[in-house]
Amino acid sequence: MKFKQKFILLALLACFFTQGGFAAQSSSQKDTKQASKESHDFLISKNLDIFNSVYKELDLYYVDTLNPEKTIKGGIDNMLDMTDPYTTYFPESEMSDLKFMTTGAYAGVGAVISQKDKKVFITEIYQGMPAYKAGLRAGDVFVSVDGNSTDGKSTSDVSSMLRGVPQTTVKVVVSRLGVKENLKFDVVRENVVIDPIPYYGMLSGNVGYINITSFTDLSYSSFSKAFSSLKSKGMTSLVIDLRSNPGGLLSEAVKILNMFVSRGSMLVYTKGKEKKWDSEYRATDAPVDTNMPIVVLVNRNSASASEIVSGALQDLDRAVILGERTYGKGLVQTTRDIPYGGSLKVTIAKYYIPSGRCIQAIDYAKRDEDGLVKRIPDSLTHEFKTADGRIVRDGCGISPDVTMEDAKNAPITFYLYSKNTIFDYVTDFQSKHPSIGKLSDFQFNDYDGFKAYVKKSGFTYKTKSEDELTALKDLAKTEGYYERSKAAFDSLEKKLTPDLAIDLDSNKVEINKFISLEIARRYYYQSGVVEESLKTDKQAKAAVELLGDKARYAKLLAPSVSSSKPADKKGAKE
Repeated sequence: MKFKQKFILLALLACFFTQGGFAAQSSSQKDTKQASKESHDFLISKNLDIFNSVYKELDLYYVDTLNPEKTIKGGIDNMLDMTDPYTTYFPESEMSDLKFMTTGAYAGVGAVISQKDKKVFITEIYQGMPAYKAGLRAGDVFVSVDGNSTDGKSTSDVSSMLRGVPQTTVKVVVSRLGVKENLKFDVVRENVVIDPIPYYGMLSGNVGYINITSFTDLSYSSFSKAFSSLKSKGMTSLVIDLRSNPGGLLSEAVKILNMFVSRGSMLVYTKGKEKKWDSEYRATDAPVDTNMPIVVLVNRNSASASEIVSGALQDLDRAVILGERTYGKGLVQTTRDIPYGGSLKVTIAKYYIPSGRCIQAIDYAKRDEDGLVKRIPDSLTHEFKTADGRIVRDGCGISPDVTMEDAKNAPITFYLYSKNTIFDYVTDFQSKHPSIGKLSDFQFNDYDGFKAYVKKSGFTYKTKSEDELTALKDLAKTEGYYERSKAAFDSLEKKLTPDLAIDLDSNKVEINKFISLEIARRYYYQSGVVEESLKTDKQAKAAVELLGDKARYAKLLAPSVSSSKPADKKGAKE
């Protein structure tokens, strides 16, 4: 006992005599921090002065006149390239684009436009929006807008002409295939709002399906309405389709999650450089349904808020995730006002989902040719556990519980689509068919007519193999090997040159699907595209089969034998 008292006394004396030393050390650390901050501030001031001086000298003495906005914007963009892909500057002229990204709304006519052969044309009409009401169609080519010719104009130019103050009228003149005279339309601009849920319905049996294309300020209300409608039709299980959903508003994602998990559940939290950006988002409302079996469909283009929804449902063992590994965007952005009406969208924190893992790809700068983050070895990631003990990992987006890759399209399909050959064919098809009847009964059956159209159009394409061969020939010529290998090169070139007739026949099923989707878009708009795609959607069919197999569904959500349930602690790693 005496020994223990003596030890405590010595410890207290040690603390007393070293307190001044700790204070001195703390003071020293404080001085170092202050010096570091002052040095950093000086470097900022110094380099801003240098930048300002360089631009002034250029403006005064450079032989040509510089465009101030373009030059400074280029400098800003190059600076932001050193951060991450999501930190972006929007000048005043592009603020409408930022508003559309965050709200899904803009003031205009509700049409997507593109350009080909120096002509700007409509590629898609949004149902119920001004262009739709006025009678414009996909395939219409702009002749003039408000009396101003569109010849030689870019899509950006025409887009600016179409957008404007709500409830004002824009006069549009277009040419339409199959119609001799130009058509005139008076289109009343509106605040165009794109429905983030273009389609929902019942799949096989009692399986409901909801497609969410983005998380805007309408997502939760639209989702809630769709869910209630499907429930009234007898839905007992649900497929949530988040494929190619780029994300959006975190608040909307949290509200949708709240429908399916117990009140108080941690859904997502953020950590940033500054404490004010640290936030927690929990389920604060009573759930709608905590038992209904759910399968979430994801792919390589599911990002941000869609990864939070799929990842949180996975971490809480509330749904089975099916499809491809997701994009891997776990960064939080906010907007900061910039002088003269601009805005800076800047990354200020990272997202962490219930298990404590971050969905952000470890190195978002390194992606493959498809835009995917390169596969990260497990040794560079960390192991986490779901609520019931299943092992999950960080650093690479959300890995599905059931992996099912999308089939890659044949080169000819890609070129038929990207060169607008399918689009132009469907424009011709629509000019000859006022309607196609009920979409559920529709089946495209004139593939021979399409083949004839393609051959008549003069369509040609080159494969990547041909491009690589051309590059190899150039290299061989440079190194002096071409002449001796010319016969081999000629033989290989013949074998690699596409045969249009053979490629059209061998890829009939795939090409036919793309034609059918474009036809559905013309007559039934975005909802039609989703409905038509479900006819041949292998991942959706796999989801329905999984939901019908209760034993397999339960097994996928069960922890492994060696797993133990983790502590109920935010961010705890096992």
